[in-house]
Amino acid sequence: MITSALSALHKIGGGGLSETLTTRSGSTPAASGAVAPKSFGEALAGVANDAIGALKGAETMSTQALQGKADTREVVDAVMNAEQSLQAAIAIRDKIVSSYLEISRMQI
Repeated sequence: MITSALSALHKIGGGGLSETLTTRSGSTPAASGAVAPKSFGEALAGVANDAIGALKGAETMSTQALQGKADTREVVDAVMNAEQSLQAAIAIRDKIVSSYLEISRMQI
């Protein structure tokens, strides 16, 4: 299940890693010294890659917990972070699809 979610997010993201529009602290990349994305596609790719990283991190943490190398709290934190990232990615996808459908219904 995680593998299919990762591949779906990677298809949405398209490729290269870039900074997100807003960091967790709420500041913009320009204010924090990071380079702002040059296009909407790069920003979207950055968000998708961040979500993929969170999902992979949660999977790694779960594996470490099974091996006795990670605390339960760390696993719960990683899984909750991954779930939040996945929900955000799904919400973005839904908005993009609804926007596309709305544009396709417009009369020329």
